[in-house]
Amino acid sequence: MASSAAFFLLAVAALHVCCCRGQGRDGGAVAAIYSLGDSITDTGNLAKEAPPGAFETIKHLPYGVTFGRPTGRCSDGLLMIDFLAHDMGLPFLNPYLAKNTSFDHGVNFAVAGATAMDPADQSNRTFSLKLQLRWFKDFMKSTFDTDEGNSKNFFPLITVSQPQCTLCFQRSGILILYVKFVRAEIRKRLQSSLVLVGEIGGNDYNYALFGNKSVSEVEKLIPAVVQTIIDATKEVLDMGASRVIVPGNFPIGCFPSYLTAMASPEQSAYDSAGCLKDLNLFAAKHNAQLQRAVAGLRSSYPDAAIAYADYFNSFLSLLKGAPALGFDENSTHTACCGAGGRYNYDERRMCGVEGTAACADPSAYVSWDGIHMTQAAYKEMSRLIYHGRYLQPQILSFPE
Repeated sequence: MASSAAFFLLAVAALHVCCCRGQGRDGGAVAAIYSLGDSITDTGNLAKEAPPGAFETIKHLPYGVTFGRPTGRCSDGLLMIDFLAHDMGLPFLNPYLAKNTSFDHGVNFAVAGATAMDPADQSNRTFSLKLQLRWFKDFMKSTFDTDEGNSKNFFPLITVSQPQCTLCFQRSGILILYVKFVRAEIRKRLQSSLVLVGEIGGNDYNYALFGNKSVSEVEKLIPAVVQTIIDATKEVLDMGASRVIVPGNFPIGCFPSYLTAMASPEQSAYDSAGCLKDLNLFAAKHNAQLQRAVAGLRSSYPDAAIAYADYFNSFLSLLKGAPALGFDENSTHTACCGAGGRYNYDERRMCGVEGTAACADPSAYVSWDGIHMTQAAYKEMSRLIYHGRYLQPQILSFPE
């Protein structure tokens, strides 16, 4: 039996693990990037997981045309995550479901079509944030924790009167502090890494809105979606992450898919940028709740660097400055690849199927297929966010 002195030292060490999370404010180099999310970030997971015949369009040209070949990315080329990795001096992130590939500098767990919340209909196979988080944990354990010993268990460490940790319970009137054992190797790796939790949640709303639910009905989902994102972020931080970025949603009322599906005969429904006001107000409500929740995380995890990535206002900035950035000012709301119509978008004939065509110069367009952006737009978005004022606060430093 361990001596009382030894037990006290173990308790103090474990309390430090629980309450002193993340040591990433020193500006140390980022050794790896781990990403959770949806099609905005997916570098090939859906294409590798989908059975033959499903999601065939993203597996073939014109997807990837600017890159030179299809990669499973929902664009003509690279994504924001690719530009971020490049700017940090790291290789592009390989998808988690890829075989015989390197994960030395990070892993991409994002899956196109993924939702934040688990689907109510369990027969609908959706790659939710919960599943991606499980992949993340499994990867970290299998790669950096080969000891199967204590890593599965909770065990009592110390009694406390004013607990600062949420992992506590009461027994016989005494509060007992419990801490999940996290291997030092995992914590060390995460403290030299960057973790992106999203963008995610957009599809929860997309599926509902395109399922004929009203904007006011879908607004009721916002608190649950935001809480799911925050809960996942807490788990990442509890594992030892010291740098975490949580992105918000885009101004979806500016996207060709929504501009087509929810077109209004009333000019008053549109703002000065030609976007649908109600949809952008909805996205702004999601972002406001998410920002408040992220601010709460900073209070709970003072030793971690936690930033909110403002996709909403950075995208509006891109639209406003589109001509100066080399985009065709007459095509900022038009898909490069599609099947005609005012916005070159038809949900019955998506980019890549028979009867659709891609524009000659994707770099002149903001939207690739009506839902996702072009490589040129993603590059500009990455610059605005990660090198500009739309990462709040700025927690990244880039090599010269």
